[in-house]
Formats: sequence, C-alpha cells, structure tokens
Amino acid sequence: MVGFDEHFQQQLFPIPPSDPVVTELNRLQNQLKEKERELGAAHSEIKALRVSEVLKEKAVEELSFELEKLDEKLRVNESLLEHKNLEIKKLANEKKEAFAAQFAAEATLRRVHANQKDEDFVPVEAVIAPLEADIRMYKNEIGALQEDKKALERLTKSKESALLEAERILKSALERALIVEEVQNQNMELKRQIEICQEENRVLDKTNRQKVSEVEKLGQTIRELEESILAGGAAANAVRDYQRQISELNDEKRILERELARAKVSANRVAAVVANEWKDDNDKVMPVKQWLEERRFMQAEIQRLKDKLAISERAAKAEAQIKVASKDVGRRLKACFKFLQHSQCIMWIPEDWEVQSYIRISDNAGLRKRSSSQPRGSVCANKSSPLNQPNLGTETPNVPGQLKRVNSLKSKYGNGENLVRKKLWASSRSKVVDSTGKENSEMEANSNLNLNRYAGDEVDTGGETKSKDELNAQNNRSIYADGEDLISGFLYDRLQREVISLRKSCEDKEGTLNAKDDEIKILMRKVDALTKAMEVESKKLKREAAAREKEVMSAKPKKASQRSKSWLASPRGLRKRHETC
Repeated sequence: MVGFDEHFQQQLFPIPPSDPVVTELNRLQNQLKEKERELGAAHSEIKALRVSEVLKEKAVEELSFELEKLDEKLRVNESLLEHKNLEIKKLANEKKEAFAAQFAAEATLRRVHANQKDEDFVPVEAVIAPLEADIRMYKNEIGALQEDKKALERLTKSKESALLEAERILKSALERALIVEEVQNQNMELKRQIEICQEENRVLDKTNRQKVSEVEKLGQTIRELEESILAGGAAANAVRDYQRQISELNDEKRILERELARAKVSANRVAAVVANEWKDDNDKVMPVKQWLEERRFMQAEIQRLKDKLAISERAAKAEAQIKVASKDVGRRLKACFKFLQHSQCIMWIPEDWEVQSYIRISDNAGLRKRSSSQPRGSVCANKSSPLNQPNLGTETPNVPGQLKRVNSLKSKYGNGENLVRKKLWASSRSKVVDSTGKENSEMEANSNLNLNRYAGDEVDTGGETKSKDELNAQNNRSIYADGEDLISGFLYDRLQREVISLRKSCEDKEGTLNAKDDEIKILMRKVDALTKAMEVESKKLKREAAAREKEVMSAKPKKASQRSKSWLASPRGLRKRHETC
C-alpha cells in the first residue's frame, strides 16, 4: 500500500487539494486502512485462539494422563478390596466354626457335669481348663479379626471417597472436553467467517483499484478538459458528462458502502447467534415484541375510531333534535296560517298550499326553489278571481282615489309585513339552532305574542279602511291578500332553503358515519386476523412446550436407566449385588 500511496501522490500532485476526487480517494484509503486494522485485529484474535487451543489440548492431555493414573489406582484398589473381602469371608467362616466348637464344648461340659453327679469320675477342672484356654484363644482371634474388619471398613470408606472424587474429576474433565469441542467449533465458524470477510475485502480491493484507475483516468480527463476550457469554452458539455460519470461512480461507491454495511450486519447477526447459543431460552430475543407493538398500535387506532364514533353519534343525536325542531316549526307555521286565515283582515289563502307546505316541511322531502319569474298561486287566483275584475261602469270615475287608497294601505301595512317576517324568521331560526329542545315553551309564547300583535294591527287597520271607504273593501282585501301571499312565499322560500341545507348536512354526516363504519369494520377484521394469529402462535408454543416436556419425560427414564446400569457396572454396585446375594 505504501507504493500505491507514493504512486497516487505522484499522479495526483498537480490536482488542487479542494478537488472532490482527492477527498474521495483519501476517504477510500482511510477505509482500506481501517479494514487492514480490522484484519490485523482478527489475525491477532486467531493467534490468541490458537494459543488457547494449544493450552487446552495440553490440559486435556494432562487430564487424560491423570485419568489413566486414577484408573490404575482404581484397579489396584479393586483387587485389594476383593482380597480383603475373601479374607473377611474366611474369618467369618472361622468365627462360625469357633462358635460351633464352643457350643460343642459347652455341651460336653454339661454332659460331664451330669455324669459327675451320677458317678464320681475324673475331676471337671482337668477337662474344662484346656477348653477355656481354647475359648480365650478364639476370643483373642475374634477381637483381632474385628479390628481388621474395622480397618477394612475404614479403607473401603476412604476408597469410596477417592472413587467419588475420581468421578467428579471425570465429570469436570468431560465438561472441559465438551467446552473445548464447542470452542473448536466456534473457531472453525470464525475462521470461515474470516475467510468470507477476506474474500469480500479482496473483492473490495479489486473494485477499489478499478475505481482508483478510473479516478486517475478521470483526473487526466479533467486536466485535459481544464486545458480545453482555458483554450475555449466548447468543452462544457464534456465536463458535464464527466461530472455525471463521477456521480455514477459515487453512486457505485455508495452501493459498495451499503454492501460493506450489509456484510457488517451479517457479521453482527452471526455474532448475535453465537452469543445466543450460550443464553437460555428466556434471555434470547423473541420476535413477538414487534408483534405486540403492532397490536398496541392497532388497539390505539381502534380506541381513536371509537372516540370518533362517539362524536359522530352525538352529532347524529343533534341532527335528530334539529329535525324535531324543524317539525315543531312546521306545526307553528301551520297554526300561524290557521290564525291568519280566521282573522278579520286576512282574506282567502289556499288550503292545499298550506297542507302541501306543512307536509314538505315535516317530512324533509326534496324541495325545489321557486324562481322569481314563476307566479305564485294566490296572485294568479287573485288575477283570475271575479272580485279583481274591473267594473267599467261603476269604477271608472274613482280610479285616482282607488290608487291613493292602495298606496296608503301599502304604506300602512309595509312595516307590519316587515315586522312579521323578521319575528317569524327569528323564531324559526332560533328554534332550528336550539337542538336540545328545552326552550320550546318560551319560543311558542313569543310567536303567539307576535301573532296577536300583528292581528291587533290588522284589526285596527281593517276598521280604518271600513270607516274610510266601505265601497272599495273588496279591492282593499284583495290587495292585502296579495301582501299576505308575499309574506307566506318569503317564509316558504326560507323554509325550503333551511330544509335543503339540513338535508344536505344530514346526508354529509350520514356519509361520514358510513365511512367511519367501514373503517371500523376493516379494523375489526384486522383485529380478528391478529387474534387468530395470536391463537395460532399460542397453539404452536403450547405444542412445542408439550413436545419438549415429552422429550424431557422420555429422556429422564433413559438417563435413570443409564445411571443405574453404570452404577451396577461399577465395583460398588457389584459389591452391593454380591452382598444382597
């Protein structure tokens, strides 16, 4: 790498230090140095592992040598124990024979005593003395044999303790051997991983060399381009092409960096797997955590949609209350129309129009707006009625007076019409806005007061017109009927607009409620799928746990049988079997 650095410095010396190519090459060199350091660290780790393997092999050899010595000692001790057991058996047989001789001597003594009583023979003391001497001798031998037996028991206990220690040493040696095998396997895996990393580093070195050669070529081309730019500005497009190539090279370099990151991630995963091999099942990272987080997120979404549902239900209740209020307004308007119909100043109003308007208002049906050019029914009726037809014979001289009276009536009743419009519209509007329905009695009282006032005004004005001119009462009534028709048409248009707006708002809210219901159904399906997945996973876990328990239960009797066989094959078990026999 030193020769490459010198060559690189010689080649790129004329390039200014602020060139991005130089910075990229420096960064690549730094990355290569870091990779070399990592390789050196890996080699040092490999050497340390090899040294540890050599030490472990030496320790295993020493342990095997010690095990051989212990086996020889065990064999010698077993032979000694067998000899001692034979001697103990011989002593037991001799003891039995001594007891038998003692019993025989006692029997002879009894016979001798019996014979002495019967006959006077040789004295008993002469016969008993040698027998007592023999008995003492046998007792001394029995005490010596008991002492030997105690000593042999002590020896057997010491040998058993030595055997237990030897078994412990064997177990520890076997465990160490297993650990050594596992470490060797791990070393093999690490060697394979190191070989893979070395191959990747070789590939990256090759690609880096290629990139360096390409960068050198690009540097040469950049110099030529600079010369050509100094000579003339015709090579700007070529410079842009080379810049694009540099960006492509940078993209390729980023891809290589991503590959390096992936290699690091794979190495980290392998390290995590190696680390998890030494851990228990409880300490390992379980993929259920991610699933639990998703479940919590879905539960939060469901709760949020439930809150939205509650809000939409409240809005639907408010809309229902508004519909009830609109029905109450329709009823009030019907009462107003009936009151105006029965008053003295108001003339004919078509009953069919009242019924149709009340039905339309109460049912919230689709209503069409009347245009200003379309004539109203009452106006047409007034024009076609015989009361409004001019009497040419009688009314020709009174035309200017009639016009004056009409203007006076319009000027008198104009303010009343405006008041009725404002008051009725205010009462209906306040009733529509009030969704709770608590102020129905107050609104009805206000509307009744307004209607009574307007009726009183109408009665007064009617009396004035009768006192002024009784001959033109029909014309005045027809004119006032026109004014009342204007009032009812205005309210009709207003109510149409309100009903249409309420219907549109109800349709919009029903659409939002349907959309929310669809979202809730989708979320419920997702929740059902998640619960099914949870059940499947729980069943799998239960099956795995049951299989593990079965394996453990099947392995326990096997281990117990193996232990019993090994124990029976041991000298201690053979001795116990021999004693039981």
